Amino acid sequence: FGASLRNILEAVGYDVKSEYYVNDSGRQMDILCISVIIHLLQKENLKISMPLAGYQGQYIKTISLAIDQKFIENEIKLKELIPKIDDRNNQDQYMDCLIENTKKLIGTKKFNQIKKQSLDLIKKDIQDDLSEFGVLFDSWFSEESLHRNGEIDKALQSLKEKNYLYEQDGATWFKATDLGDEKDRVVIRKNQNKTYFTSDIVYHHNKKERGFDTLIDILGSDHHGYIARVKAGLEAMDHNSDDLDVQLVQFVSLYENGVKQAMSTRSGEFITLRQLREEVGNDAARFFYIMRSNEQHLDFDLALAKSKTSENPVYYIQYAHARIASVINQLNEKSLKYDQKNGISNLKLLTTEKERQLMVSISRFSEILFLSAKNKAPHSLAQYLRDLANDFHSYYNESIILIDDHSLRDARVSLSISTKKVISMGLSLLGVSSPSSM
Repeated sequence: FGASLRNILEAVGYDVKSEYYVNDSGRQMDILCISVIIHLLQKENLKISMPLAGYQGQYIKTISLAIDQKFIENEIKLKELIPKIDDRNNQDQYMDCLIENTKKLIGTKKFNQIKKQSLDLIKKDIQDDLSEFGVLFDSWFSEESLHRNGEIDKALQSLKEKNYLYEQDGATWFKATDLGDEKDRVVIRKNQNKTYFTSDIVYHHNKKERGFDTLIDILGSDHHGYIARVKAGLEAMDHNSDDLDVQLVQFVSLYENGVKQAMSTRSGEFITLRQLREEVGNDAARFFYIMRSNEQHLDFDLALAKSKTSENPVYYIQYAHARIASVINQLNEKSLKYDQKNGISNLKLLTTEKERQLMVSISRFSEILFLSAKNKAPHSLAQYLRDLANDFHSYYNESIILIDDHSLRDARVSLSISTKKVISMGLSLLGVSSPSSM
């Protein structure tokens, strides 16, 4: 969605920079580190179970294999690690104690080293995967850098001076309700750790300070409550909250042989983007993800994505492009002359209903492109291309393009080439290829 939107915005004249916000700070990163350490201990045949709140799955095993370090040599030391708390009824407390005990046992320096190694491996894997998928970012912004550079403390001091902060129940709160949010938000917890929301305020402030006019956040649909609080944060930092445009993307349900695949990030039960691409190819994966509005739930049917029928939208569009390429090849093979100027001057000869409909469809490309940019709606371009392909297939099935009449033939070839160019440009903006044969 984001990569296609960027292409569309640039196509209509916007200067766009894409940035991946790396959540490499906070408690979840400590949990990631603990999950890797637990697996390392299990590799050493030490009897320790993965906490219920820990991360599991093959990717944790892959990280631990890459790190491959030893920490605890015997069961006696291991006992110092395990909290004397029931993991089933107090998952958060158990995890916090486990993190604290681990840092004491192996040292904070070693703990942070493992965490950094784990994060670097995950980041590299994400970058490689997205690059192969044709999704590239101009920059990768580290959340942790906001802490390291003192930007968060500076922003909190600014909010305090503007009387936007207050103390309650041992925590520091932001007066988000004064700026349109439904409730006030914690920025510093009782344990003095800053919340993720604090980083969010400062990150958006940072982007505005770098000179960007409009900030487009692309987030999962479970972040709906996030919008008002971040807009409040922008207002508190003296920015216009209308400059923030949050695009929420619904989650995808994956179906294989008609059966919905159960997935969970924490338990490690999921199908990766890499696996999906290997199964259906980049083109189908890219197109299927944006063929409906980002606000609509998507059922991704693997069988449909792999099918070579008119029911598969990306195949149907690409087949139209390939058909036109085939016509051009036949033109050359038959040594038929094509005069573009003659074809354009004789477009008036295209009088059938199918020809007229195809010309109207082609003429709407610029309009659809601008609407797709204005509404942040790549799916509008995808639907347009599907309709255009349908119009061409209908025309192709009804008409003979390479006829003896030179003027009419040139006009029909011109119409076909124009269709091919629009399909190619449209698919390119969506990150999908335009094959010349299928």
